[in-house]
Amino acid sequence: MNFYFEKLDTPFETVPFSKVKNEDFLPALNKALDLARERIEKLKTIQSPSFENFIVPLNECNKESDLVSHVFFNLYSANRDDEMQEIAKEFSPLLTKFGNDVILDPALFERVKTLYEKIDELGLSTEERTILEKEYKSFVRNGALLSEEDKEKVRAIDEEKSKVSLAFGDNALAARNEYFMEISKDDLDGLPESAIEALVGAAKTHKLPEGSYAVTLDPTVYIPFMTYSARRDLREKLFKVRSVLATDGEYDNKGNVKRILELREQRANILGYANHAEFILEERMAKNPGTVTHFIEDIVEKAREKAKEDVEEVAKFAKEKDGIEDFQQWDYGLYSEQLKKEKFNFDDEVLRPFFKLENVIKGAFSVASKLFDLKFVENKKIETYHEDVMAYEVYEGTNKEPMGIFYADFFPRPSKRAGAWMTDFKMQSQSQIPHVLIVCNFTKSTDTKPSLLTLNEVLTLFHEFGHSLHGLLSKCKYSFVAGTNVYWDFVELPSQILENWVFEKECLDIFAKHYETGELISEDLVNKIKDSQKFQEGVATLRQLSFASLDMTLHTKPVKEIDDLIAIEKSVMDQYRLFPNSVPNSSMACTFGHIFSGGYSAGYYSYKWAEVLDADAFEAFKENGIFNSETAKKFKNEILAKGGSEHPLELYKRFRGKEPSVDALMKRAGLA
Repeated sequence: MNFYFEKLDTPFETVPFSKVKNEDFLPALNKALDLARERIEKLKTIQSPSFENFIVPLNECNKESDLVSHVFFNLYSANRDDEMQEIAKEFSPLLTKFGNDVILDPALFERVKTLYEKIDELGLSTEERTILEKEYKSFVRNGALLSEEDKEKVRAIDEEKSKVSLAFGDNALAARNEYFMEISKDDLDGLPESAIEALVGAAKTHKLPEGSYAVTLDPTVYIPFMTYSARRDLREKLFKVRSVLATDGEYDNKGNVKRILELREQRANILGYANHAEFILEERMAKNPGTVTHFIEDIVEKAREKAKEDVEEVAKFAKEKDGIEDFQQWDYGLYSEQLKKEKFNFDDEVLRPFFKLENVIKGAFSVASKLFDLKFVENKKIETYHEDVMAYEVYEGTNKEPMGIFYADFFPRPSKRAGAWMTDFKMQSQSQIPHVLIVCNFTKSTDTKPSLLTLNEVLTLFHEFGHSLHGLLSKCKYSFVAGTNVYWDFVELPSQILENWVFEKECLDIFAKHYETGELISEDLVNKIKDSQKFQEGVATLRQLSFASLDMTLHTKPVKEIDDLIAIEKSVMDQYRLFPNSVPNSSMACTFGHIFSGGYSAGYYSYKWAEVLDADAFEAFKENGIFNSETAKKFKNEILAKGGSEHPLELYKRFRGKEPSVDALMKRAGLA
């Protein structure tokens, strides 16, 4: 465990993963926290606190525990084993207790408060002022002004909350991983070769005999099956299983959801807030639940009729094509894909040959080069935590030394949770370069075919790569406001804006080459891609807003009124429902990891909020050319480099010259 406490002799002080041992995590964390406590005790003796002698060392006192926890939680998400799940039950509460010991310490708060009360006299830079304001708010928002009795209540709540959130995530992952439906060769009708290969891979994962096929709930298997399978009975069965996942049996999450909501509400009430959403949104661009509700309702009003028309169009098509009279949600993926193919004369499978993973990665790197003058160089001497993970040095301009390290982990495995995300092992500061990681779940190459991505997977890669650029291009003095340390409803702007380049021929010509012939993707196909992106956008928009609405309802409604989670969820989702509710006891909440084991509680609206920002911001690039160096430089310097060192609205207005408008999003989505 010593490497956590020594200067690393690895390339660019990267994590030596070969030395990472499960048995070291808890001893290393305890030692790191003891070191942090010693430093804190010394800070409490300072009689004349300043920003430099108090605020800075206070934020840096736990640098070793940061490294231990970053390594642990990144592996826990991307490469966990059963032993790590047991360790997590002790690991998280230790961190929670330490955090509360700091934030509820009156001697520390008194010094923070002293500095905050004379903030205008300290001659601080904008970044330093932001840090001091955040520090003071963090203490207050986490109980520094409470009585000793209430402080103890907050401690107990936070410690229990960390355990229950872990249990929620473990249940959701276990329930997903455990289920599989074995099918025969006769059940493959309609499935493209790539989907069949995924079924073969799933069968191997579940140790079925050679030549078997299995459908699982992993998105790389589930989504293609629901999109292409001609077996309506199997689509129905799979959809119904997915709809009630983690709602009963060994992995029932209803109790965990209810308990998390109770704990969040209790905590907010103790701190003087009406509910958890009020507490969370105080530190968001939206500021309060009313703004979020109005935002959701405003877009819903624009999207609802279009969404109804979208479903009616697909249902009519299904009836004419196959005589489907009782059109159901498990029919939508298949027939919307077929209708899209008929209307635009292409389907997503036509695109796959143009999106070889290695080419898409190079394409993303080229976009970063053209926009931000970056160069990515693979370094196989940098250790990784799994053989599938790649590591790169990142250079800016003509600099001879790397300005960051970039890791990429693209393929699914049972030890990795579903979805895609960006995280870091080290955040940028004046004294260290950032080490960032993106994790995805793309179908792996086979002996006969390389990994070929769908359009949505290309968008996912660009999305997470956009997050990584936010981390890599940070130019802050202090790590605690660097990179993605921004308001939660601003953090998706750098990721979502990068997706826009995927729809531009000028960008696609860089990497969208047929993997067998080398042929460039045609102008005609690019136009079809653009046109198809507006296809069924009403449905997609309403679906996303229904999740945001569920999130806000669960975090504003008094928990005592949520006796029946399934019924409450139904009452919310019925307002957005476009299909018959054909699955009794279905629940999104029981696997809604974003809000119950991730960081999006009372914040799921952020995705659509950021779409408004990214659509408006991309207009600036379209006005001047999508690779215009001046526009890119402005976005780099005013948005990406600043991290959370200033209020995001001020950063945005400096880049765009005005506040964001919803008009660009409505136009792009065909909802104007």
